[in-house]
Amino acid sequence: MKRILSCLIIIFTLFFTGCIESNIEPSNNIEKYLKVIVLDVGQGDSILIQTPNRKNILIDSGSNSVRESFLNKLDKNKVKDIEVLISTHPHEDHIGNMDDVIKNYNINNIYMPKVTTNTKTFISMMEEIKKKNIKIKPAKAGIKFDVDGVEFELLAPNENYYEELNNYSVVVRVKYKSRAFLFMGDAEKLSEGEILKKGYEVGADVIKLGHHGSSSSSSVQFIKKVNPKYAVISVGKDNSYGHPHRETISLLNKIGIKYFRTDEVGDIIFETDGYNLWTKK
Repeated sequence: MKRILSCLIIIFTLFFTGCIESNIEPSNNIEKYLKVIVLDVGQGDSILIQTPNRKNILIDSGSNSVRESFLNKLDKNKVKDIEVLISTHPHEDHIGNMDDVIKNYNINNIYMPKVTTNTKTFISMMEEIKKKNIKIKPAKAGIKFDVDGVEFELLAPNENYYEELNNYSVVVRVKYKSRAFLFMGDAEKLSEGEILKKGYEVGADVIKLGHHGSSSSSSVQFIKKVNPKYAVISVGKDNSYGHPHRETISLLNKIGIKYFRTDEVGDIIFETDGYNLWTKK
């Protein structure tokens, strides 16, 4: 009986130690880890995802006002080629450096929502795409693809037309084994409601909140459904919009979700082997 009990304890321990959350640094063998970096690009958005074999997926590129520091961050993270480039929606603080990214890096795939603007930033991005003869893949809900064993699913946009440009935002869920991340672009409560209505899986360990922590995003129902351990707010210091709004911070505190702000801690890094999750700030 003692021998059986001992065996059960060992099995129980092995099972759960493979599934814990930790702030302990992973081993030097980083090639088995998925790395997610929410880049500090001021009042803007950019997320760099590096797969276990270090293929790069870039979501948005921040504002042109941080061009030099943004490109330095890509160099620092040894980005040479980009497997997938995602433009969530054509606001300058999300696509401000897309023209430089497309010009300077080999891009294998580009996903964009079917919406255009007549801004100089958008036109410059499209010109670089045309120069390199890259075919744009329309980004819409339901699209799935796999990069190096990491699963990507687009949960939005769900409609062809929105009055608010933010709601064209591409929402991306990234899953690696037992761990998941959710990147919201600037999607607002309308888009969140559509995602829930469609019944998409939204559960995630980490959520990059929509619209820089604005009260126009992050509904109670949606955040509770995601049920994240961590929330990340990509936001500029002392920005004129008052982001993140107090309503959003209050909601996170009330539910008990730990959050990080790029204006306070800079780049925010997560690494996972698909079971453990490490955070770096």
